[in-house]
Amino acid sequence: MSHVNIDHLTTNGKIILLACDQGMEHGPVDFNEKNIDPHYIYEIGIKAGLNAVIFGRGISEHYHQDYKNDIQLIVKLNGHTKFNKPDSYGKQNCSVEEAIRFGAVAVGYTIHIGAGHEADQMQEFAGIVSAAHANGIPAIAWVYPRGPQITNEKDPELCAYAARIGLELGADIVKIYNSGDVGALRWCGLSAGKTKVVVSGGDHVTPEEYAEECKMIMQAGLSGVAVGRNVWQAEDPYHVCDLIKDVIYGGNF
Repeated sequence: MSHVNIDHLTTNGKIILLACDQGMEHGPVDFNEKNIDPHYIYEIGIKAGLNAVIFGRGISEHYHQDYKNDIQLIVKLNGHTKFNKPDSYGKQNCSVEEAIRFGAVAVGYTIHIGAGHEADQMQEFAGIVSAAHANGIPAIAWVYPRGPQITNEKDPELCAYAARIGLELGADIVKIYNSGDVGALRWCGLSAGKTKVVVSGGDHVTPEEYAEECKMIMQAGLSGVAVGRNVWQAEDPYHVCDLIKDVIYGGNF
């Protein structure tokens, strides 16, 4: 594993990342007139005291200069639209060097295992790991089962496989789907070895339901969450953040 340090992305050794890459992946359907504005997402991340925000290249380039002293940025280096299923193939659209110029302290990339282009994506991510580590920043892999053979993207065995792919490719952090219970999540953590595991926020649920999910993730010994809609779609995002910070940063699980 890399000697690259990820301490700057943690609080008490744990991680809460605020993700907003849904605009490319889903279109504006996830947003309302308030949260479609990236300034609002930044405001939540800053006021709530979360570890970093996650945006793609365009928002990073256009908006992050306003907030570079207030919250850390992770730039997502690839993406895809909703029209190319079942493969959902996202090629790299931003270099590590560009991301650093925009202010990134880490970079991310999505790999769809089971898709027709998984070998290309793994090769592309390997190059990103090399470039990121050469520049002293962490590389984060989003690894999701997707493709014609996949009937259940959150199947526990596939989530553990995704976690292992993160380790095998040299990711410092791997982001996976929630595989459903403490035992299954713990196996994901073991499968990832020295690579830290964070869990995707998933579909929108109540704040209390999401806090319970976070307790399960912590009980499994994982590092935290990368959450989007469950925070910025909430009526009171700060209430959600308080609940999950108590669990993840505070250790109350």
